[in-house]
Amino acid sequence: MKLTGFADEAALDLATQIKATKELGWDYISARGIDGKNIHDLSDKAFDTACGQLEDAGIKIAEFGSLIGSWSKKIDSDFTLTMDEVERCIPRMQRLGTEIVRVMSYAQEPWGEDQREHERFRRLRAVTARFSEAGITVAHENCMNYGGFSSGHTLRLIEEVPGLRLIFDTGNPVFQRDRSQEEPQPWQDAWQFYQDVREHIIHIHIKDCRNPKSDDVEPEYVFPGDGQAYVPAIIDDLKANDYDGFIAIEPHVATVFHAKSDEVDWQQCYDSYVKYGKAMEGIIAGSD
Repeated sequence: MKLTGFADEAALDLATQIKATKELGWDYISARGIDGKNIHDLSDKAFDTACGQLEDAGIKIAEFGSLIGSWSKKIDSDFTLTMDEVERCIPRMQRLGTEIVRVMSYAQEPWGEDQREHERFRRLRAVTARFSEAGITVAHENCMNYGGFSSGHTLRLIEEVPGLRLIFDTGNPVFQRDRSQEEPQPWQDAWQFYQDVREHIIHIHIKDCRNPKSDDVEPEYVFPGDGQAYVPAIIDDLKANDYDGFIAIEPHVATVFHAKSDEVDWQQCYDSYVKYGKAMEGIIAGSD
């Protein structure tokens, strides 16, 4: 197992993200935001600067946490914008030697309405084919998107999109309803979701949290092992099955990623990111 993390939860600027990574003794960052912009939306000049900083520090990029098909984009959005993101990602990933790009399956429509699943499949086929041509692996994350409705919805994507692999986020099932169940639909079970999709997983995101009090509030994010995401059990199982991929922390304990930057105590974010990383190291070491 190799440890990485979404260091934009430690700091907006890359220099401080690198500092947090070095403090943990890690060699990898999961690239998402730099100075408030996704890595595929940086200007060419800003990206060149970032590459230089990473090279000087000896830090590599484990994955591109792209916005392709994210929970913020509806299925009827302009698909040209998606493919533009793909084309911006490819040369940047190739330059950095990054092999995995995180994608999603577009925002969930209200349950009971038409989810336009065949349009989702069509788009993800095109995205996956284009990245595959460039030697890049596309991995879908079970976030607030079509594939996050249930493990069955994720597996349907695998069936319909050749070459698609999975990123499993341990925390995301905890605050999503299991849409494969009858009303009243229970919160998903993270362990069951993991078991259902395990054979297709190539990358892990670690969050932990507790079921929210209702559908319209954020869950309580906690340190790994303190919530309902079965983090220690999943790590044990991964090790038992000789998993040799990345474990990427995405703490959310100090701030949710999409909070406004002026609402964030960045020193608290930095400190909690490092503390979270050390807690994750402890869980991994404890499973030996």
